Amino acid sequence: MIEFRNVVVVYPNGFKALKGINLHISEGEFVAIIGPSGAGKSTLIRTINGLVRITEGDLIVEGKHVQKLKDNELRLLRRKIGMIFQSFNLVKRMSVLRNVLVGRLGYVSTLKSLFNLFPKEDIEFALSNLEKVGIREKAYVRADQLSGGQQQRVAIARALTQQPDIMLADEPVASLDPPTAKVVMDYLKKFNEELKITTLVNLHDVELARAYARRIIGIRAGEIVFDGKPEELTRDVLIRIYGKWQES
Repeated sequence: MIEFRNVVVVYPNGFKALKGINLHISEGEFVAIIGPSGAGKSTLIRTINGLVRITEGDLIVEGKHVQKLKDNELRLLRRKIGMIFQSFNLVKRMSVLRNVLVGRLGYVSTLKSLFNLFPKEDIEFALSNLEKVGIREKAYVRADQLSGGQQQRVAIARALTQQPDIMLADEPVASLDPPTAKVVMDYLKKFNEELKITTLVNLHDVELARAYARRIIGIRAGEIVFDGKPEELTRDVLIRIYGKWQES
């Protein structure tokens, strides 16, 4: 499904964000990625959809070598990869429904998208995804009228509307309070299990990683220092990842 082979990422300023990553993610897995700030977590998942291009090595996603894809080929791959951001990335002045329909942009012509001419079935599909995350009644409300947790649910519905094979979530609950974070994580887990969407989530909360992931990857200074089951995430392992004891 996703395979990193000696992947290196060096940013234009010379910073080496990833250092020889070797990693295989199987179809349908729910994987949490943890590590200190600046460890390379965001860089890692953003290489999967080409938001960050790798410098060396080979990255294979659904049988395609991402670093070799031309722009139009990369756009086609991105249609099947949903992305959820910490900051929601919604167009605040647009309605919730129009934000969710952004997930269909890869499937309609540029002209139709410019004039918001989505087929009826796309609109119904977007509404059904809002139903799945419990906020269909907010469809015609402006996105900036929603709470943070509701906005993140809109972002999940938008990603679902892409009909993704892969879901990437970059610190999706970092700005939410614990009860709201649980709601968002519950939805991500639910869709992983019911729709068989391969899911990778960057988390700063170790206990959330333990609670939701079947596999946890620990990154420190651009290198994988742990890859195992939640129950294997011992105090010694956390010290290896964070360089100190990570309080629960």
